[in-house]
Amino acid sequence: MTKQGEFAMASPTQQPSEPGLRPEQLPFVAPCHFLQPMAPIRWLKLGWQDFKLAPRQSLTYGAAMMLLSYLVSFFAFEFGNFYSILTLISGFLLLGPIIAIGLYSISCQLQEGQTPVLGHCLREGRSHVGNIGVFIVMLLVVFLIWARAASMLHVFYPETTHANMQSYLTFLGIGTFVGAIFSFIIFTVSAFSLPMIMDRKVDTVTAVVTSVNAVLRNKKPMLVWAGCIFISVVFSVATAFIGLLVLLPVIGHATWHAYQETIDASQWPRHN
Repeated sequence: MTKQGEFAMASPTQQPSEPGLRPEQLPFVAPCHFLQPMAPIRWLKLGWQDFKLAPRQSLTYGAAMMLLSYLVSFFAFEFGNFYSILTLISGFLLLGPIIAIGLYSISCQLQEGQTPVLGHCLREGRSHVGNIGVFIVMLLVVFLIWARAASMLHVFYPETTHANMQSYLTFLGIGTFVGAIFSFIIFTVSAFSLPMIMDRKVDTVTAVVTSVNAVLRNKKPMLVWAGCIFISVVFSVATAFIGLLVLLPVIGHATWHAYQETIDASQWPRHN
């Protein structure tokens, strides 16, 4: 039986970690550890510890996300309909990993025994602007396709006010299935890619492929992790986004620890 700590899918060109490897010597994908199903609970505990160690910095990110959510909701109400509101809000929240890159930096600083500085987080973001930009474009393409698919689902909505329950269930079932597909895509490509981009000198393609590989090889723990994120999003929406003040920072910090525990990126040099 495979134990936690063993590696999955290393490239045939994988070599022991050594400084000064040329790009052509690096593997196409970083190996990953096999995880226990309840590993995400440990990540959340570590994320909560980071939140308590840096409450001001963490709450700043949570407050920014909450205000942006209100702004998106306002424009959706002003210029769209109920379905566009749900699509915009859901898509905006799924772009959370990009916003949370500063939280990864805070956790990294804490891990190195430093006092977290928000200015350092901003400098981190600027230093990775190229790879982050590519990642943002990729997610935006997925999101725009998703938004278009969501608008096309209206054809399944019952046209009469006295439609039976089966018609509504069909509409909800199809909508849930389509949303689940796009959510899975975004979750899979972003689970570990952005922390890896922030941590190592790696290109976007390698980081994304590494993330996809790690998720697919750790289906049970990643299903638990996705469930934790989904519950956090639902709770945040149910509390008019107030829950984002705490839940976003905790999830962001936990994502950093998830990356550290799952991905072995030691062959790529760290950022200076």
